[in-house]
Amino acid sequence: MSLTKAENLISSRKEDYLNQLFRLLRQKSISAQNIGVRECAGLLKEMMDQIGINTRIMETAGHPVVYGEIINDPNAFTLLIYGHYDVQPPEPIDEWLSPPFEPTIRGGKIYCRGVGDNKGQLIAQILAIKTYLDAFGEIPINIKLVFEGEEESASANLAEFVEENKDLLVCDLVYTSDGPMHDSGSPFVLLGVRGMLYVELVAKGAEWDNHSGNKGNIVPNPAWKLIDLLRTMRDENGRVLIEGFYDDIRQPTEKELQIIKELPFNQDDIAEKIGYSKLDMDGEMYYRKLTLEPTFNIAGFTSGYGGEGSKTIIPSKAVLKMDMRLVVDQDPDDIYEKFCKHVKKFAPDIEVKRLGDMKPSRTSADQEIVRVVTNAVRNSFQKEPVLQPSLGGSLPDYVWTKILNTPSVVVPYANFDEANHSPNENMGVKNFYDGIKCTCYVINEISKFYSKSKIQQVTR
Repeated sequence: MSLTKAENLISSRKEDYLNQLFRLLRQKSISAQNIGVRECAGLLKEMMDQIGINTRIMETAGHPVVYGEIINDPNAFTLLIYGHYDVQPPEPIDEWLSPPFEPTIRGGKIYCRGVGDNKGQLIAQILAIKTYLDAFGEIPINIKLVFEGEEESASANLAEFVEENKDLLVCDLVYTSDGPMHDSGSPFVLLGVRGMLYVELVAKGAEWDNHSGNKGNIVPNPAWKLIDLLRTMRDENGRVLIEGFYDDIRQPTEKELQIIKELPFNQDDIAEKIGYSKLDMDGEMYYRKLTLEPTFNIAGFTSGYGGEGSKTIIPSKAVLKMDMRLVVDQDPDDIYEKFCKHVKKFAPDIEVKRLGDMKPSRTSADQEIVRVVTNAVRNSFQKEPVLQPSLGGSLPDYVWTKILNTPSVVVPYANFDEANHSPNENMGVKNFYDGIKCTCYVINEISKFYSKSKIQQVTR
């Protein structure tokens, strides 16, 4: 089926579709601070209902899931679209060039918290369904949609939700649009994600802050306790020294290594886009480190006085936050246990808190449905997609591949420099419309694949 009619509809409805995006963006939904999340779920349900998607709000132990479906034939191919409607806190506010929850267009980009991560990409999926329905009268496959409100809080209740609703969520493929496109501007087809473990370390000294002169050399500084501990955890080359940290990592296949070698890479361009001019590595090393190796990152270190001028104190408390990106088949539970064992050995008086985790996931590049989605993305963007074994970041992709035992593909629609999680988060206006178009192509290509498979089964 030609998608010219759908493409023409997108072109004629640009202003209307942009207004619908802006309406969703203005509704705050900061899961970490419990600001506006339930109100956003209600707004999302209303928007989906208006399109003709059978939608309901489903409760979890935390923020609700917005679930929708269009089921035409229970035996037909079923595509499950995943996204999240919650966003990161906007701080630091003073670094935004325009109000963080007032969508503003500058230089062909929409600036607003959540526009790239993930509301702009989420609503592109919804508007693609509307476009397809209005162009052709029906959706040729079954579609289910799962939009959660806790992805920015490590998807704390999504696994339980999927486990409890396996029958409802059964599908043939999970399709996610989250994260940025390739730095070259080419579309991505991603076959997995790294997992994550997020921890907090708390070191204490005296009961209160003390004068650094009058009590110096007398009262211990808890910041040094954390620094000394960190020195036991990582060597000068960046290798993690926690016993067993690397034990369960699955070795990449020959095909995955070949994919890594063939990925496009421009060192100078990437260095400029990430703001780090000293980047010095070739493409193979870059992608190995980004997709196939774990990380050990200090996300925040707070202690003592950080305001203007000086204040000579010995702080009574120091707090360190760390995130570890994990690769297949590392398990967050196992890594946390090993991490705590290491802390107990070298600094038993430091408290460890587990703030969140997510398991890694990967879908085989050999699956036929991967080829189908790749073709759809290629035809939509009129560019060769970049096929990559894993995303550098983390999404709760494992709930689909491990709990539902369903293949999962991630195709981001946001621009590479979307600045998600940072001030001035943005999404290109063209990226938004291209995302709507791409979802239409994915639906269409899957429909052709399903029809062809059905004919082959009948003729056998």
